[in-house]
Order: sequence, then C-alpha cells, then structure tokens
Amino acid sequence: MKKADIDQFYARLAEKTPEPKGELDYINPYTLLVAVVLSAQATDVGVNKATGPLFKKADTPEKMVKLGEGKLKDFIKTIGLLTPRPKTSSN
Repeated sequence: MKKADIDQFYARLAEKTPEPKGELDYINPYTLLVAVVLSAQATDVGVNKATGPLFKKADTPEKMVKLGEGKLKDFIKTIGLLTPRPKTSSN
C-alpha cells in the first residue's frame, strides 16, 4: 500500500469512528495491560467476566501482589489458562 493510500485509509477510519473503543473493560493503564495480556489466550468477553471482579479487588500492581497468587488464580481460572500440570514421577 502506498503512503497516500495509508493516510487516506486512516483518515476514513478517524472520520467514521473518531474515538474508537476496544471491547476490553479496564479501569486504568495497569488494568488495561492485565486485560490485554489475558486476552492473548482468551476472548475479550471471557476476559471481561474474569477481570470485572478482579479489578474491583486489585486495580494496581501492589494490590495484585497483596492479593496473592492463589486468589489471583481463583479470579482468572474461568478464562481457561490454568490447566493442571502433568504429574511427574518422583524417581
């Protein structure tokens, strides 16, 4: 695509939707980052179902760390990212 075509394409997009909005729900830049990372492996709808309750409890890195890994997993297990690890023999 030529530069003029690209510029025209973006101009049309901006005219049609001057303030585009993604489908992910978020509160601040940190929660947007978390939602985007999770959405790489799940649908936006599924991510929103998990992050809605999560972001009410933990909307900053500090709060997420304080929440702890176990509780964090409880919030995001519905996305399907937490598959059980295969058991290994202890031999």
